[in-house]
Amino acid sequence: MAKIGIFYGSSTGNTEFIAEKIEKHLSDHDVELFNVDSASKEDVEKCDYLILGTSTWGVGDLQDDWESFLKVLLKTDISKKKTALFGLGDQEVYAESFVDGMGVLYNALKGNTQFVGQWPVSGYRFEDSTAVKNKEFVGLPIDHDNEPNLSEKRVEQWVDMLKREIK
Repeated sequence: MAKIGIFYGSSTGNTEFIAEKIEKHLSDHDVELFNVDSASKEDVEKCDYLILGTSTWGVGDLQDDWESFLKVLLKTDISKKKTALFGLGDQEVYAESFVDGMGVLYNALKGNTQFVGQWPVSGYRFEDSTAVKNKEFVGLPIDHDNEPNLSEKRVEQWVDMLKREIK
């Protein structure tokens, strides 16, 4: 069975919480969680599929732990791996940079991997996001601060879609 690695960086615990929800919905697969503050190149290499999660800090900044781990990813051959992204952000306070951290990961890794898991922009209230390409998000956006009641349903729908894409 193919191995799925969920790599996340979490400062407040919200991204870790969503990573655990994704893991729960993938319980019928070989899946492992990795906090990027202690993950290694070897952890990435042993996975067939990658799910990368980050929050957005301030006006479009990547979560701190990703700064170092992104360098590790860029030095690792992930060209044959399918990669999905999820990002947490606040579409009310930071409407002009909603889930930009996910956009940062996408822009850094595009051309190095095959992305899966794009998500519609409908149902969100934001002004701008670097995570929107071709009128859809490059991965799953979660606003757990303002819409915690939608997080579980969105994760479940997204994971169901991923299961079809990563076969």
